[in-house]
Amino acid sequence: MTSNVMIALSAMIVGGLGLAHLVLTFRGPKLLPRDPSVKAAMEGCSPVITRQTTYWRCWIGFNASHSMGAILFGAVYGYLAIAHPAFLFQSGFLQVLGFVTILAYVVLAKAYWFITPLAGMSLSLVLYIAGVLLARSGM
Repeated sequence: MTSNVMIALSAMIVGGLGLAHLVLTFRGPKLLPRDPSVKAAMEGCSPVITRQTTYWRCWIGFNASHSMGAILFGAVYGYLAIAHPAFLFQSGFLQVLGFVTILAYVVLAKAYWFITPLAGMSLSLVLYIAGVLLARSGM
C-alpha cells in the first residue's frame, strides 16, 4: 500500500465517521437521551452566557459542527493525498497538523465517547502515521 493511499484511507475513516455522526444528529433516535425527561430539561434550560438558545439547541449545534470538522478533515486530507501528494508530503506543517488532529480525536474518543469512534479514530491514526513514515522513508 502506498503512503498516499494510507493517508487517503485515514482521511476517509475520519470523514466517514463525521458524516455518519452528522446524519445521526438530524435523523433517528441514536443521539437522543434514553430518558425523555433529559431532552425536555435541555429544551427548557439556557446556558448562563445567553438566553437566546437552549442546551438542546447547543447539543444539536455542537454535534453538527463537530461532524462538519471531521468531514472537512477527511475531504481536505483525502484530496491532498490523492490529488496533491507531493504538496502534502513536502509540508511538515500539514503532516503535524493532521497527526495532532487525529490524535486529539483519539484522546477525545477515549475520554468521552465510546468504542466505535475510538476504534475508527485509532485505526485512522495508525494509517496516518504509517503513511507519513512510509513517505518520509522514500519508499
